[in-house]
Amino acid sequence: MAIGMSIGALLMIIIAMNYGYMVNKFPVAGGEFEYAYKTFGRKHAFFCAWFLGLSYLSIVPLNATALGLIGRYMLPGLLEKGYLYSIAGWDVYLGEILFDSLALILLARLSIKGIKGAGKMQTYLAMTLIGTIILLTVVAVFSPRTSISNLLPVFSPSMPPLKGIIAVVAIAPWAYVGFDTIPQASEEFNFSPKKARVIMICSIVFGGLMYIALNTITAIVFPWQSFIASAPNWATGAAVEALMGKAGLVILGIALVSAIFAGMIGFYMAASRLLFSMSRSKTLPKWFGKIHPEYKTPANAIKFVFAVSIIVPWFGREVLLWIVDMSSIGASIGYFYTSAATFKFVMKEKEGYTLIKITSVLGILLSLGFIALLVIPTMPSFLSFPSWISLLAWTIIGVVFYVMRRKSKIKAQMQVAFKQTSINNNGEISIPIAIEEEGIEKCPLGLTEYNEKKCSQIGCIKMGCVYNRNEKGE
Repeated sequence: MAIGMSIGALLMIIIAMNYGYMVNKFPVAGGEFEYAYKTFGRKHAFFCAWFLGLSYLSIVPLNATALGLIGRYMLPGLLEKGYLYSIAGWDVYLGEILFDSLALILLARLSIKGIKGAGKMQTYLAMTLIGTIILLTVVAVFSPRTSISNLLPVFSPSMPPLKGIIAVVAIAPWAYVGFDTIPQASEEFNFSPKKARVIMICSIVFGGLMYIALNTITAIVFPWQSFIASAPNWATGAAVEALMGKAGLVILGIALVSAIFAGMIGFYMAASRLLFSMSRSKTLPKWFGKIHPEYKTPANAIKFVFAVSIIVPWFGREVLLWIVDMSSIGASIGYFYTSAATFKFVMKEKEGYTLIKITSVLGILLSLGFIALLVIPTMPSFLSFPSWISLLAWTIIGVVFYVMRRKSKIKAQMQVAFKQTSINNNGEISIPIAIEEEGIEKCPLGLTEYNEKKCSQIGCIKMGCVYNRNEKGE
């Protein structure tokens, strides 16, 4: 697993280079949606955001339900109160749902109150995570209870080494789908967008080290083959408890809770900014773009993410995992459009950017490769049947939504055109060529059309403004 996660981290760093280029060029909320919109037009932007949005939306409740999962092992019976039903073999308890919901409520409130407070909380959580993992690693390395020989054999005899590595690399888009949340809030940065690339690369490196550290700790306590054959409920928890007792289990629990809360905050932010950006471009209703009058955050978008997330635990974690498994495709689609947009823009540069030109091409190929690993039947990471059903359902919903939204917009534009139609002195009917929807807010800079250079510097969330765009691809 360590080899696969290391390769996955390296591949993600290549893609992060493309994100760094696009963030510096377009420091606006929306990330991949905005890049696809500016480069390929509305249809491509909607396609990208629809599947990427599912990836973001699914990770928020996934992290929330992980709290109950940790509770089942560390505090057995405490949250498993009020048995309701079983779905796909997963027992659903009212106690776990209420606990998960409480976490969702608290972090939604924190997200609405602004990125500054949420950012500080994430920093504290990240430092706690790193500190506790380092402590566990040091103890494991120097403990007489552990042995490097327990890592042998390096590869499972039941699976060819290359196949095993590919299976791990295939989950890289999901395992590292956190670095790309940074561009989503680029309008709210209190630092130069040029620093975003360094931050993204550091997050990937630290994430990879955390995965490898926990995997290694799990493997060196017992001979890993016999340990896995014993089918422990939580392999890492069992290994740490055997190594350090209940104290080690508490330290591990603090680390995991820190990771869960940091992830929930990050994806609350990413999903809400994506929805906000889609609303600003009129892809979603204007309701999603409403800014909180005091905190200047997309409050309605955050409330929507919360509303979706609080429903999911009622379906059980197994059903959620079906959705999460196929959401890796959404993350890969986001990587593809970012890399493709980077390639298109960087090829216009008169000189320099040789490295970015290379990473943009590699990013496109890697993104397509990640998707292929999930959809080609012979691959070890091929999606399960329930995941395919979920993917099909989400695709159909997206098509229906786009068609209905498109028809609604055309109808609104026709109504505006009718009201603006006039007859000149020669009796000729004049219909405006460019039609804007009624009620559109005016740009604070006084712009009447989208200006790439000027608009990219406007902090819409801070100023409450709306971009006046030239519609592309319509």
